[in-house]
Amino acid sequence: MSGFFLGLRTAKYSVVDLAKAKAWYAEVVGHAPYFDEPFYVGFNVGGYELGLVPDGGAPLRAEAGVAYWGVTDAEAAYARLILLGATPQDPVQDVGGGIKAGAVHDPFGNIFGVIENPHFTLDS
Repeated sequence: MSGFFLGLRTAKYSVVDLAKAKAWYAEVVGHAPYFDEPFYVGFNVGGYELGLVPDGGAPLRAEAGVAYWGVTDAEAAYARLILLGATPQDPVQDVGGGIKAGAVHDPFGNIFGVIENPHFTLDS
């Protein structure tokens, strides 16, 4: 064992309308949730969990730690999120070493990041 932490497991997003959020995220990730209850909706995204919980929430939440979801092309993923109804937060930029990252606000006010990182590998 390499330590107490096993790695990221879940990024949870609060949403005002769970049904609309479930449909939007199903379009974003390309499949239906594996867990779907009135109190929580969970999507398996490459072995990580994207969770939705019903909550009043603010129209645009302040940054308080951002989950960046791995993509093969950050600019294309960012543009697709905007086309699906997200609004810009941070434009995609090269942050060094060929790593590109950007973030949007989903239609429910959450910050949703994308990252293209050619150096990242999943270690078991």
